[in-house]
Amino acid sequence: MRARCEVILWRVTQNPSTPPEILAALSRDKRDYVRIEVAGNPSTPPEILGELARDKDWTIRRSVAENTATPIELLLILMVDDNEHVRKEAERNLNRRLMIP
Repeated sequence: MRARCEVILWRVTQNPSTPPEILAALSRDKRDYVRIEVAGNPSTPPEILGELARDKDWTIRRSVAENTATPIELLLILMVDDNEHVRKEAERNLNRRLMIP
């Protein structure tokens, strides 16, 4: 039963039709994998992405950096993150959006 609940939760965090209020609530979940998925969801509100971009876990910040809906201003901040993987993904996302090869 628990595994089934985890699968449902995972699907909710990834679904672009999940309401912003639900994504906002899930962004505060203690489980990293839940916050990673919320950070990567293109429907996550920009203010929530901003909060997740300050998460202590670099994998969550990297997920924000990869999100195609992350505001450019936030990508610029993530480009100077302490973690190399976060910086690279933010730069890659920004380059794609600005169509820089």
